[in-house]
Amino acid sequence: MRRREFIKKAGLATAGAFAAPYILPSGRLFAASGIRKVNHVVFCMFAGGVRNFESVDKSLGNLMPHMLLGSETIAPDIAAAIAASQPPAFNLGYNLQTKGTLFKDFRYAKGPTGHFNGHTTAITGAYTTADLNIKDHPHTPTIFELYRKHNSPAQTPRKCWWISNALGPYPALNFSSYAGYGAQFGANFIAPTFMFSNQGYDSIGSLKTFTSAEEAAVNNMRTFMNHNFNKNFVDGDAGVTNTETDAAELQTWINSMFSQYQSGTFNNPWGPGAYNNDMMNIFFAEKVIDQFQPELLVVNMQDVDVAHFNFTNYAVNLNKADLAVAQLWNKIQTTPGMMDDTVMIIAPEHGRNEIGNSSIDANGRAALDHTAALDEVTGDQMAREIFCQVLGPSSVVQQGQVITGVTGESIDIASSIANLLGFDMQMPSGLLRDFNNTGIQQAFL
Repeated sequence: MRRREFIKKAGLATAGAFAAPYILPSGRLFAASGIRKVNHVVFCMFAGGVRNFESVDKSLGNLMPHMLLGSETIAPDIAAAIAASQPPAFNLGYNLQTKGTLFKDFRYAKGPTGHFNGHTTAITGAYTTADLNIKDHPHTPTIFELYRKHNSPAQTPRKCWWISNALGPYPALNFSSYAGYGAQFGANFIAPTFMFSNQGYDSIGSLKTFTSAEEAAVNNMRTFMNHNFNKNFVDGDAGVTNTETDAAELQTWINSMFSQYQSGTFNNPWGPGAYNNDMMNIFFAEKVIDQFQPELLVVNMQDVDVAHFNFTNYAVNLNKADLAVAQLWNKIQTTPGMMDDTVMIIAPEHGRNEIGNSSIDANGRAALDHTAALDEVTGDQMAREIFCQVLGPSSVVQQGQVITGVTGESIDIASSIANLLGFDMQMPSGLLRDFNNTGIQQAFL
């Protein structure tokens, strides 16, 4: 071949290589700077403090039959309590453990074993080694900010959601006070169990002109706003801002949610049986999926925190949380655009102590705390032991794999999300642990 002809052909080939778009299985064009493994990640904070002893170790039998394989018989007193709670009947048709990788020995390795510290660690990918001010935003960027700032193409909050089961400190986790990040890169936040309650509906769902005779309703509005929005913004931030088009869609959608609440649709959407706050929260996450097909969704569950004073109810709520997660996965797998293009990660924020406290329930079972001081005094590390389950398409996630031994930590989850959505190489170094140095990477092909 002549030199000129070779150069011409080589030049065309090179130009073609740079011009060819990256096409994901969903058909979406994506920038060459970041190769995604999937287009959607859902992180389910199986929170409230879950001990491996009762969950993946199945010491009381298999309390989580949708998530974990095994037909271990549940202890009679716990089984009776579960039956009395009348959980909704649901048959997924398969076990979630067959759809991914289960890490039985993850760790929340550092920092106080408190709920806010545990949540902050998982959402920022950085340990907090001191008690946090629950009124402050995290001091390192959240996974929401990292996604929105470094993802290409950039996405509005419409595709990025933080759904929490309780108010208190949790709204502060949708963005940080870290320089260069902040509210302009935050997620849309909502607390369904407060918003879609009588107080929330009376405050903002039932639009009317308030008079002096309606002081109680005005006080409801004040309480709602103070709970949800009494935050100090930094660096001139005015809070998370949606585009005009997205804001209009959000308003229409919220109005429709209030209409459904008023009509009673939210009372128990999964059929006959008891329905708790965690199930309500997961159901609302399904509503977000229906409307927005988010690329990044983090949803919190908290009802197992009754373990502080009632062990039996803790076990019952573990069983309900398992059902809720199965429902969420079913929604993902029946939603066009997310089906077979989503990885779901499930993990508690921390565990609970081995030694029970002085609260004894009706079945004679001691309640459980998660006290860091107990770790130091007795060497009890059970409050740092957690599990992690990773579900996803077989082209991305190892199917049916169970990994034992301490191979991963809660800070690895944020690194995994960044890698799955293809923006981990676009971030400044040092903000997250290198995905290739994490234990969680064993879950992926």
